[in-house]
Amino acid sequence: MEKSAALETLSALAQDIRLDVFRMLVRAGPEGMTAGEIATSLETRPNTLSNNLSILAAVRLVRSRREGRSIRYFAEMETMRGLLEFLMQDCCGGRAELCQPLLDQISCSC
Repeated sequence: MEKSAALETLSALAQDIRLDVFRMLVRAGPEGMTAGEIATSLETRPNTLSNNLSILAAVRLVRSRREGRSIRYFAEMETMRGLLEFLMQDCCGGRAELCQPLLDQISCSC
């Protein structure tokens, strides 16, 4: 991940609702959640949620799939893995291989 992409991704997460949405989708795992389920869980208005989901989607932290009249959202773990790789690039005194097991645990197909 490039520095500019990392900054955009961190910026997208640096807001209360968006951080809650992403964490909720991580917990939901491969099943994801519909926009309605997310809005109900967070007690937020659908239009507010829609705007925040658009911001997360723009930086590829979430992806969506239409299911009839609903849209189901999923955490995009590969993007998060890329962000963490960028942040941990020089961890452990430049011995990034020590952090690799942690990064390998993040690779899931959510």
